[in-house]
Amino acid sequence: IVEAIHQAESKVFLQLWHCGRASHQSFHPHLGLPVAPSAIAINGDYIHTPDGKQPHQIPRPLTVQEITATVEDYRQGAVRAKEAGFDGVEIHGANGYLIDQFLQSKTNQRTDAYGGSLENRFRFLHEVTEAVSTVFPSQRVGVRLSPNGIYNDMGSPDYREAFPYFAQRLNAYNLAYLHIVDGLAFGFHDLGEPLTLADFRAVYSGTLMGNCGYT
Repeated sequence: IVEAIHQAESKVFLQLWHCGRASHQSFHPHLGLPVAPSAIAINGDYIHTPDGKQPHQIPRPLTVQEITATVEDYRQGAVRAKEAGFDGVEIHGANGYLIDQFLQSKTNQRTDAYGGSLENRFRFLHEVTEAVSTVFPSQRVGVRLSPNGIYNDMGSPDYREAFPYFAQRLNAYNLAYLHIVDGLAFGFHDLGEPLTLADFRAVYSGTLMGNCGYT
Protein backbone atom coordinates (compact mmCIF):
# COMPACT_ATOMS: atom_id res chain seq x y z
CA ILE A 1 0.00 0.00 0.00
CA VAL A 2 2.79 2.42 0.92
CA GLU A 3 4.61 1.65 -2.33
CA ALA A 4 1.44 2.28 -4.34
CA ILE A 5 0.92 5.64 -2.62
CA HIS A 6 4.52 6.61 -3.34
CA GLN A 7 4.16 5.53 -6.97
CA ALA A 8 1.24 7.97 -7.17
CA GLU A 9 3.64 10.67 -5.91
CA SER A 10 1.91 11.18 -2.57
CA LYS A 11 2.89 10.79 1.08
CA VAL A 12 1.40 8.72 3.89
CA PHE A 13 1.69 8.83 7.70
CA LEU A 14 0.75 5.98 10.01
CA GLN A 15 -1.41 6.81 13.04
CA LEU A 16 -0.11 5.21 16.24
CA TRP A 17 -2.65 4.59 19.00
CA HIS A 18 -3.64 2.44 21.94
CA CYS A 19 -7.27 1.92 22.97
CA GLY A 20 -6.69 1.95 26.70
CA ARG A 21 -10.03 1.61 28.49
CA ALA A 22 -11.88 1.74 25.15
CA SER A 23 -11.14 -1.94 24.68
CA HIS A 24 -12.41 -5.21 26.17
CA GLN A 25 -10.82 -8.35 27.52
CA SER A 26 -12.37 -10.42 24.74
CA PHE A 27 -10.08 -8.69 22.22
CA HIS A 28 -6.98 -9.74 24.19
CA PRO A 29 -7.92 -12.58 26.57
CA HIS A 30 -4.25 -13.44 27.20
CA LEU A 31 -3.65 -9.90 28.53
CA GLY A 32 -6.71 -9.63 30.75
CA LEU A 33 -8.60 -6.43 31.44
CA PRO A 34 -8.10 -3.28 29.37
CA VAL A 35 -5.64 -0.81 30.89
CA ALA A 36 -5.88 2.90 31.59
CA PRO A 37 -4.37 5.58 33.82
CA SER A 38 -7.09 4.97 36.44
CA ALA A 39 -9.77 2.38 37.19
CA ILE A 40 -12.62 4.37 35.62
CA ALA A 41 -14.88 2.63 33.11
CA ILE A 42 -16.52 4.22 30.09
CA ASN A 43 -20.05 5.29 30.96
CA GLY A 44 -21.85 3.70 28.03
CA ASP A 45 -24.32 0.96 27.28
CA TYR A 46 -21.97 -1.53 25.64
CA ILE A 47 -18.94 -2.19 23.46
CA HIS A 48 -18.97 -4.28 20.27
CA THR A 49 -16.69 -7.30 20.78
CA PRO A 50 -15.96 -10.57 18.95
CA ASP A 51 -18.56 -12.09 21.30
CA GLY A 52 -21.23 -9.48 20.55
CA LYS A 53 -22.29 -6.52 22.67
CA GLN A 54 -20.65 -6.52 26.10
CA PRO A 55 -20.76 -4.08 29.03
CA HIS A 56 -17.75 -1.81 29.40
CA GLN A 57 -15.20 -3.15 31.87
CA ILE A 58 -13.45 -1.27 34.67
CA PRO A 59 -9.88 -0.98 33.37
CA ARG A 60 -6.78 -1.91 35.31
CA PRO A 61 -4.51 1.06 36.11
CA LEU A 62 -1.09 0.85 34.48
CA THR A 63 1.90 0.64 36.80
CA VAL A 64 4.78 3.05 36.24
CA GLN A 65 6.82 0.16 34.86
CA GLU A 66 4.01 -0.69 32.44
CA ILE A 67 3.80 2.94 31.33
CA THR A 68 7.50 2.80 30.47
CA ALA A 69 6.91 -0.41 28.52
CA THR A 70 3.98 1.17 26.67
CA VAL A 71 6.15 4.13 25.65
CA GLU A 72 8.53 1.57 24.18
CA ASP A 73 5.58 -0.04 22.35
CA TYR A 74 4.93 3.30 20.65
CA ARG A 75 8.59 3.55 19.69
CA GLN A 76 8.51 0.03 18.26
CA GLY A 77 5.38 0.96 16.33
CA ALA A 78 7.29 3.85 14.79
CA VAL A 79 10.19 1.52 13.95
CA ARG A 80 7.82 -0.79 12.10
CA ALA A 81 6.17 2.12 10.33
CA LYS A 82 9.59 3.25 9.12
CA GLU A 83 10.46 -0.27 7.98
CA ALA A 84 7.19 -0.37 6.01
CA GLY A 85 8.17 2.86 4.26
CA PHE A 86 5.75 5.33 5.83
CA ASP A 87 6.80 8.97 5.50
CA GLY A 88 5.98 9.72 9.13
CA VAL A 89 3.65 8.93 12.02
CA GLU A 90 0.83 10.64 13.85
CA ILE A 91 0.58 10.08 17.62
CA HIS A 92 -3.13 9.66 18.35
CA GLY A 93 -3.74 11.58 21.57
CA ALA A 94 -7.46 12.16 20.93
CA ASN A 95 -10.95 10.64 21.01
CA GLY A 96 -10.78 9.00 24.41
CA TYR A 97 -7.98 6.55 23.68
CA LEU A 98 -5.04 5.91 26.00
CA ILE A 99 -3.04 9.14 25.60
CA ASP A 100 -6.21 11.23 25.87
CA GLN A 101 -7.12 9.28 29.00
CA PHE A 102 -3.84 10.40 30.56
CA LEU A 103 -4.32 14.02 29.45
CA GLN A 104 -7.82 14.49 30.87
CA SER A 105 -8.76 14.83 34.53
CA LYS A 106 -11.99 12.89 33.95
CA THR A 107 -10.04 9.70 33.29
CA ASN A 108 -6.75 10.40 35.06
CA GLN A 109 -7.01 10.41 38.84
CA ARG A 110 -3.48 9.19 39.54
CA THR A 111 -1.46 10.58 42.43
CA ASP A 112 1.98 9.74 41.03
CA ALA A 113 4.16 11.53 38.45
CA TYR A 114 1.59 10.82 35.71
CA GLY A 115 -1.45 12.40 37.37
CA GLY A 116 -2.74 15.51 39.07
CA SER A 117 -1.11 18.60 37.59
CA LEU A 118 -1.22 19.49 33.90
CA GLU A 119 2.51 18.86 33.72
CA ASN A 120 2.09 15.36 35.15
CA ARG A 121 -0.87 14.53 32.90
CA PHE A 122 1.19 15.64 29.89
CA ARG A 123 4.11 13.42 30.90
CA PHE A 124 2.96 10.28 29.04
CA LEU A 125 2.43 12.16 25.76
CA HIS A 126 5.78 13.87 26.29
CA GLU A 127 7.55 10.54 26.72
CA VAL A 128 5.80 8.99 23.71
CA THR A 129 6.67 11.99 21.53
CA GLU A 130 10.29 11.88 22.66
CA ALA A 131 10.50 8.14 21.96
CA VAL A 132 8.89 8.29 18.52
CA SER A 133 11.15 11.21 17.59
CA THR A 134 14.19 8.96 18.03
CA VAL A 135 12.89 6.95 15.06
CA PHE A 136 11.54 9.66 12.76
CA PRO A 137 12.80 13.25 12.80
CA SER A 138 10.26 15.37 14.67
CA GLN A 139 9.34 17.13 11.40
CA ARG A 140 7.82 13.78 10.36
CA VAL A 141 5.80 13.33 13.57
CA GLY A 142 2.31 14.73 14.14
CA VAL A 143 0.12 14.77 17.27
CA ARG A 144 -3.68 14.63 17.36
CA LEU A 145 -5.80 16.14 20.19
CA SER A 146 -9.58 16.43 20.69
CA PRO A 147 -10.36 19.16 23.26
CA ASN A 148 -14.11 19.36 22.60
CA GLY A 149 -15.05 15.74 22.12
CA ILE A 150 -17.31 13.48 24.15
CA TYR A 151 -16.47 10.37 22.12
CA ASN A 152 -15.62 7.42 24.41
CA ASP A 153 -17.17 9.32 27.34
CA MET A 154 -14.62 12.13 27.48
CA GLY A 155 -14.78 15.77 28.50
CA SER A 156 -13.09 17.35 31.53
CA PRO A 157 -14.07 20.54 33.41
CA ASP A 158 -10.58 22.05 33.01
CA TYR A 159 -10.38 21.46 29.24
CA ARG A 160 -10.03 25.17 28.37
CA GLU A 161 -6.96 25.39 30.58
CA ALA A 162 -5.54 21.96 29.84
CA PHE A 163 -5.48 21.71 26.06
CA PRO A 164 -3.85 25.07 25.31
CA TYR A 165 -1.20 24.09 27.89
CA PHE A 166 -0.61 20.78 26.11
CA ALA A 167 -0.37 22.58 22.75
CA GLN A 168 2.05 25.12 24.15
CA ARG A 169 4.26 22.30 25.46
CA LEU A 170 4.25 20.64 22.04
CA ASN A 171 5.94 23.73 20.56
CA ALA A 172 9.20 22.30 21.85
CA TYR A 173 9.24 19.39 19.39
CA ASN A 174 9.14 21.11 15.98
CA LEU A 175 6.42 18.69 14.86
CA ALA A 176 5.17 18.16 11.33
CA TYR A 177 1.79 19.39 12.58
CA LEU A 178 -0.60 19.54 15.51
CA HIS A 179 -3.91 17.97 14.50
CA ILE A 180 -6.89 19.40 16.42
CA VAL A 181 -10.30 17.74 16.29
CA ASP A 182 -12.00 21.08 16.85
CA GLY A 183 -15.26 20.27 15.03
CA LEU A 184 -18.22 18.94 16.97
CA ALA A 185 -19.47 16.20 14.62
CA PHE A 186 -18.38 13.47 17.09
CA GLY A 187 -20.36 15.23 19.83
CA PHE A 188 -19.55 18.04 22.28
CA HIS A 189 -19.23 17.68 26.06
CA ASP A 190 -20.99 21.04 26.70
CA LEU A 191 -18.63 22.02 29.52
CA GLY A 192 -18.17 25.55 28.16
CA GLU A 193 -17.41 27.24 24.87
CA PRO A 194 -15.71 24.97 22.30
CA LEU A 195 -12.01 25.53 21.81
CA THR A 196 -11.24 26.73 18.28
CA LEU A 197 -8.21 26.70 16.01
CA ALA A 198 -7.79 30.40 16.87
CA ASP A 199 -7.35 29.43 20.54
CA PHE A 200 -4.56 27.05 19.52
CA ARG A 201 -2.99 29.51 17.10
CA ALA A 202 -2.50 31.84 20.06
CA VAL A 203 -0.30 29.30 21.86
CA TYR A 204 1.09 27.04 19.13
CA SER A 205 3.54 28.36 16.55
CA GLY A 206 3.77 25.38 14.19
CA THR A 207 1.47 23.95 11.53
CA LEU A 208 -2.12 23.38 12.67
CA MET A 209 -4.60 20.94 11.13
CA GLY A 210 -8.33 21.27 11.85
CA ASN A 211 -10.69 18.33 11.55
CA CYS A 212 -14.21 16.92 12.14
CA GLY A 213 -17.46 18.15 10.65
CA TYR A 214 -16.00 20.47 8.02
CA THR A 215 -17.95 20.93 4.79
